[in-house]
Order: sequence, then C-alpha cells, then structure tokens
Amino acid sequence: MQVILLERVAKLGQMGEVVKVKEGFARNYLLPQGKALRASDANIKAFEGQKAQLETRNAESKAEAQKIADKLNGETFVVIRSASDSGALYGSVTTRDAADAATEAGFTVDRKQVVLRAPIKDLGMHDVSVVLHPEVEAVITLNVARSAEEAELQAQGKSIRDLQAEADAEAEFEISELFDDIGGADDGEGDRDR
Repeated sequence: MQVILLERVAKLGQMGEVVKVKEGFARNYLLPQGKALRASDANIKAFEGQKAQLETRNAESKAEAQKIADKLNGETFVVIRSASDSGALYGSVTTRDAADAATEAGFTVDRKQVVLRAPIKDLGMHDVSVVLHPEVEAVITLNVARSAEEAELQAQGKSIRDLQAEADAEAEFEISELFDDIGGADDGEGDRDR
C-alpha cells in the first residue's frame, strides 16, 4: 500500500514522502495515528495544500520537544525493586516504570515514548532513551536498586556486586581471625594432652 507521510516516521521516511508499506502497518498504525494518508490523487493534492501548515506545526512541536529534551537529557531517576542477593530482579523494569519515575520527578513522559534497548532485569545504572518527537530524543539513566541507600551508593559508582564482594571478604576475614584465635588456644592445650 502506498501512503503519504504526514510526519517523519523512524526507519520509514520524512514528511511528504510517498512510501510503500504493508497494509496492516498502514491500517493499524499509520492511518489511525494520523501519521499518514493513503496515496490517492485527491490526498496528494490535499497534502500539497496543507504542507506549509504541517511543516509549521512540526517545527513548533520539535522546538517544544527540544526544550523538554534539554531539561530531561542526563537526568537520573531511582526505581526501587526487590532483587536477589546476586542483583537479579524478581521481574523486570518496564517502560511504564521508567515513565512513572520521570513523571514523579515532574516531567511529562508517556510510556510509549520510552525505548528500552534490552529488558532491565538486574540492579544497577541503565541508560534509557525517551523519544519526545520523531526527530528529538533524550537519554535518561534509571538507577535500579533495592533501597534508597543502595541507590545512593550506586550513584556514587559502587555496584551491588562490588558491595557484596566487600561484605563477603570482610566476613571471611572475621571468620579466619576467629579460627586463628581458637587455633592458638587449642595449640597450647593440645600439646599437653600429647
């Protein structure tokens, strides 16, 4: 099916281009969302008449999205989740969680604008893209932690695995000290028995 794009669509084309797409994509996404028109002679003429208005509206929405992106870009949001001792989440962090975290911080972000390159299934700092306009994208960081204190440590650059390794090493050192103390006491008494 041939359609005329009314705005830039990623991996498809720029505004005003006539492109060939699968019928389902056009019928279920492009046409209902107002991103395209069927490429008939009447629609092509109508588009030519509206082109200046569409370009102006697109430029305004792009400028507005760029202002929001300038504020949003580089922001870090904390998401508290339960996880195992190894740092694996019980579940995953979704686009809705990212949008909710940004909204709680005072930004207007819809879950459809959030793009996860891979599912977030472990604790730590994760970069996430937010597409505010087809031509404007911001990158935010999600600090996924089990508690606010843990999130603060992660923000300082310490990973959960590092903290766990430090705690394990400290516990092992205390146990070895305890056995050294017990061993020293046994050596003295054990020699008398022999």
